Amino acid sequence: MAPTPATPQEAVRPLEVARPLPVGERPAAADTSLGQRTAPWLAAALSMGAYCLALTLYGSYPFGPRSRAVNDLGNQFVPFHARLWDLLHGTTSGDLFFNWSSGYGVPFLADFFAYLMNPFSWLVGLFPRALADLPVFLVTLFSIGLGAALMTVFLGRLRPGSGPLRALLSVGYGLCAWVLNDGFADPMWMWGLVALPLTGIAADWCLRRTRWVAGTLLVALAWAGNFYTAAMATLAMALVLVVRLLTAPAMPWRARLRALARAASMALTGILLAAPVLTVTLAASRAAQPAPAVSYDDRPPPLDQWAQLLPGGHPGAPVPNISIGVLGLLLVAVFPFVRAVPLRVRVGWCVLAAGVAVSFVQEPTVLLWHGFALPNGSPYRAAFVLSGILVMISWLALAHHPRLRELAAGAAAVALLAWLSRDQGAIGTDTWILVAGGGVPALLGLAVLGRSRTPRTRAAALAALTGTVLLGSAYTALSVTAARGAIAWFQPKITFTGPSLTARDGLLARADWPRSRTDPGPHEFANNDPLLIGGEGGSYYSSFAPAATARTLRGLGAGWYMRGRHTLSFEDPVGRALMGVGSYLSAVPEDRALFTPHPARPAPLLTVRDALPRAAGKETVFARQERVLGAAVYEVPALRPTAGEAPLRDRDGWLLPGARRAGAGAGGGGPKATSAKGGGANGDGAAGAGTTFTVRCTPGSTALWYAPWFFGEVSGLGVRTTGTGSGDVTANPLRILGRVPADGTVAVRFTGHGRQHLPERAIGCLSGRRLTAAVHALRARGPVELTAGGHRLTARLRPGSRGSAVLALPAVPGWGCSVDGGPLHAPYAFGGLLAVPLGQGATRLSCSYLPPGLHTGLAAGGAAALALAGVAASASGRWRLRLTTPRRTHHDKPADL
Repeated sequence: MAPTPATPQEAVRPLEVARPLPVGERPAAADTSLGQRTAPWLAAALSMGAYCLALTLYGSYPFGPRSRAVNDLGNQFVPFHARLWDLLHGTTSGDLFFNWSSGYGVPFLADFFAYLMNPFSWLVGLFPRALADLPVFLVTLFSIGLGAALMTVFLGRLRPGSGPLRALLSVGYGLCAWVLNDGFADPMWMWGLVALPLTGIAADWCLRRTRWVAGTLLVALAWAGNFYTAAMATLAMALVLVVRLLTAPAMPWRARLRALARAASMALTGILLAAPVLTVTLAASRAAQPAPAVSYDDRPPPLDQWAQLLPGGHPGAPVPNISIGVLGLLLVAVFPFVRAVPLRVRVGWCVLAAGVAVSFVQEPTVLLWHGFALPNGSPYRAAFVLSGILVMISWLALAHHPRLRELAAGAAAVALLAWLSRDQGAIGTDTWILVAGGGVPALLGLAVLGRSRTPRTRAAALAALTGTVLLGSAYTALSVTAARGAIAWFQPKITFTGPSLTARDGLLARADWPRSRTDPGPHEFANNDPLLIGGEGGSYYSSFAPAATARTLRGLGAGWYMRGRHTLSFEDPVGRALMGVGSYLSAVPEDRALFTPHPARPAPLLTVRDALPRAAGKETVFARQERVLGAAVYEVPALRPTAGEAPLRDRDGWLLPGARRAGAGAGGGGPKATSAKGGGANGDGAAGAGTTFTVRCTPGSTALWYAPWFFGEVSGLGVRTTGTGSGDVTANPLRILGRVPADGTVAVRFTGHGRQHLPERAIGCLSGRRLTAAVHALRARGPVELTAGGHRLTARLRPGSRGSAVLALPAVPGWGCSVDGGPLHAPYAFGGLLAVPLGQGATRLSCSYLPPGLHTGLAAGGAAALALAGVAASASGRWRLRLTTPRRTHHDKPADL
């Protein structure tokens, strides 16, 4: 029988532990009281309102002058959303499969699945492109609201009870410390906040043996929105389901196993429905440039972890961020003392929370939570699942209406925790204000709700609790945001500003695609300039940056960060010519917000060669460029030290001694670099006096230097440049020094920070006349007509074209090319670029790109969809049979068959 709506007096009565329904029994109808129906909306409104209030008080975007575009948010994800805007409005040359703008041509579908599948990301299409950072903020805001609303629904299925009280606890989940410290900067991760209660609702339906099809769709939605955090949420909810089954009273073991089997089949089918997301991103991840090596060496002390239960602080060192606010913390502390909760339930949930907390700081389980790969960054990205589990525990405590002595015991435990954590770095004045200013009203409000039977008094207590949660959550978000804003790593960068918008206009005015590229680099408005302001450049920042792209561009003289996961545009004339760059922007050194457009001498994007020479042994960057260009354009003399500190001969070059601090290791070992951009020396120590090398070149040629891993200053010919090389994490590009004087002498001083390695052939002199002749020769054999867009490229070749066609595209897996309408064949790599044999003569070339793993994912998803449709049809047939079959009595006779 369906329960009647709870009155305020009835809401305080203890309720039995939610249990699986017996076979054949249908679940009771949901409570339809106004409070129950509006509770999810209340949770969403309070959590989003508190977050907006905090940003308003801080003066942060979009409520104040402070830019919210911090590091990754402003420099990686806003450009991706600008790209999504272009796709939605048809203003880009690429499509979902391929991105012609970044990295001189890179796959895009894996980026789309990983960074843009949060359904709220699609709101970007409703705003002007220049306001793309606003919908990125809305992705975070709406994910907070939806996550809190769904957690309110799930708590009601975990145990029935007051809707408004569930909403107040869910606000602590929506604004948990993980959101404020980790998730806010990665809008795609915020879908994990939604995925956890989504999978929890699906698991609850398994427990009650109902809605298998709907639950499967919820799992698919969770995994499609962001598979990375959905995997964490699914694992956490599997553990929650196991605890619920183990603590369920009088449930046969066969029924428990059937519930587990039902949940496993639901999860597997739901994940297979999202299979294209998984197979494409897995293939892209395998083909991606490896991230800088990381290890898990610094497990935080236990007290540091416990201190994170307290709100309002920003930890200085990596640690799981798990705080859920004062109200939730107080009830978590109360839970072990609530005698109305059966002992096995208390033990089960406490063991679950403790086990998950311990698993966050053990390397094998850290790997498990993160897909068996240590993340390059915080190793505690799964912390939101523990926050969710703590909110569930707090609701179980509150739903059993703790007595005054039990509340007092919990308050004493919170006070003890605060006292023991008083010297922790994350604990400051804000924490004490929140614990005292929020804890006392929360404790009084809970005490009144537990003892009062007067509706007016209970309503006043509930209103006081609501105000406490709203103001406490806002103050917590404000204090964390302010603490984070004082950290240099989080300082705002340029995104959509006047200079970047002006740069976009300048690029569009010079657009000549696909006859040539318009490169926005090497000036950097963001980590993905081409996505943000347009053009077709080499800058590209993604976890799926192809290894083929990164190694090809660096091998030809471009720079990189993050060990190649962030590629950069070429800064030298030959590199730009090879990639067909017809114009580019360069920064004004005195003002980063200004830029200057420059013309360049581009070769066509497709060139025809009679023969493709192989590499002759170990090549310098100058030799590699000449081989791909098909002409000799450099003089590359050997270095001769002439002044300054005496260098030592080293393998393939010179070792500059530099000045080292005491204790610094020899050999340029240096500290491990973990930042995305430079910052770390390739050998610890201050700059030394430097060493001057002298070479002789043809007067009037252009001198360039190339030492990819050098960290220090390079000066010569009146020009001073800085090298930021660091191990193999940050690579310097091939850079121009200046024009060789009339006497042909080029003296270059290398002043290294610590001991530095310098290549034997670090300086080359470029003949502008020879480069112009080489480019003209390539253009003379270029295509008659070239079309590039979507994920296809077609060319009409000059009559009699033979040998090989070389495309100014990194040779990433997935391309297939056809000559004169013949079958598709995978091209091969020449100097890292795509090359297609033309045979004895060709007139037409057509190439298309298909993301690896897409066919496999579509096949798996199709099979899962068929299985789901079969189950849905079977269930529908059974319901129709129940509705149309008359009930037999003892007077009825069997029907004739």
